[in-house]
Amino acid sequence: MDTLDAVFGALSDPTRRSILERLTEGEATVSELGKPHDMSIQAVSKHLRKLEAAGLIQRRREGREVYCRIETAPMRRAATWIDEQRRFWEVRLERLEILLREKQAEASAKPSRSQPLARPDSINKERDHGHQRR
Repeated sequence: MDTLDAVFGALSDPTRRSILERLTEGEATVSELGKPHDMSIQAVSKHLRKLEAAGLIQRRREGREVYCRIETAPMRRAATWIDEQRRFWEVRLERLEILLREKQAEASAKPSRSQPLARPDSINKERDHGHQRR
């Protein structure tokens, strides 16, 4: 799986995002990370495996405890990708906006086809008399 896909997949879950937020404060044990979520150690471990597979955390064992810490490099790569996409689309949308303004200016400068062109009075009179006779 692509690293970027794994990062976005891991970030797609609110529990995993919450775990990452907690790890920004410093290292924590698996049980500490699971407490606010009211879930079993096994459920927390499943989330941690997903975060670890994405490279967002590292785990280490010390005796019976497993400690987790955040790894910021994958998140920075994802943020860089998002920023590149944002810049790309901002340029495209700015160009589109300019094009639309130009088209609106052209349209307002030309007479509208929905408005009839002015006719000489003689044609209008003939037309009006033709309707009255019928």
